[in-house]
Amino acid sequence: VFLLLYHPILFLFLWSYYQTIFANIRGPPKEFFLNQSEWQRLESETNENIQKEQLNHFARKLPIQNRTVAGFPRYCEKCKCIKPDRCHHCSVCSMCVLKMDHHCPCVCVCVCMWCHFRKYVIFLSYIHKYNFFIFCDTFDYVYHIFVCDGSNRSIGRFHILFLFFVAIMFAISLVSLFGYHLFLTARNRSTLESFRGPVFQAGPDKDGFSLGTRSNFSEVFGDRKSYWFLPIFSSLGNGISFASRLHPTISYNTMGTTPRTEQTSLGSDFTYTTLTGNLDSVDLLGQRQRIMEEGENGKT
Repeated sequence: VFLLLYHPILFLFLWSYYQTIFANIRGPPKEFFLNQSEWQRLESETNENIQKEQLNHFARKLPIQNRTVAGFPRYCEKCKCIKPDRCHHCSVCSMCVLKMDHHCPCVCVCVCMWCHFRKYVIFLSYIHKYNFFIFCDTFDYVYHIFVCDGSNRSIGRFHILFLFFVAIMFAISLVSLFGYHLFLTARNRSTLESFRGPVFQAGPDKDGFSLGTRSNFSEVFGDRKSYWFLPIFSSLGNGISFASRLHPTISYNTMGTTPRTEQTSLGSDFTYTTLTGNLDSVDLLGQRQRIMEEGENGKT
């Protein structure tokens, strides 16, 4: 029985591990990037009011809800782009990652909640199952070593004990990590958002993207439950725009009474709201923005 169970678990564990470490991590599409003349003009400008107007102009047609605490679109000075919602710059990968969760040093890859997160969670699930299986398989041998054959000094004794205790340590540590990421999935949060909530027009809100446990799981794992246990891509959305709790239809929340016109999304079936007219201005490239970006990079 143990032999029949071992090979399917091992196969799923290795498959999920391969899908995790070789995942294609995606950055923002080209619509979010400033061309060379635009970012040079932006960063060489010393007048803060003109900087504000330029950033508002660049982001006026982009489907974004998140902003800095100052109230305006988030700009990455390293990638020269306007950050999409839930996108963060990874200082290890040197790129902005869509819906970034964290950079995992164990698998040496960025965990992206849109195209990669479900594979990572499934990997944690199967590696925990694998270690728990090893624990159950060796428990009877360990029991006989300590209880029945205490004087037995066979060569295989050390190897069985070593395997048993290593499996216990990994199983205990991984079950907490796996449970935490299931909690994040149920709340529709990333690891970064659990420490610093995304900022909306009304202010920071850690549960701003939570649409209920069922909808949150469907967004990450997809609608087809038969795929939930396989390390394949089935997540919903495009990784760029997300429905929020207060704004279930994807929209760019203005900072006042700015007129709005409708615009189709960047390669999806969602409908976004586009800004027209003049926007209020707050410093984005000043000291407050730099402090936020440095803090954000430090946590990745």
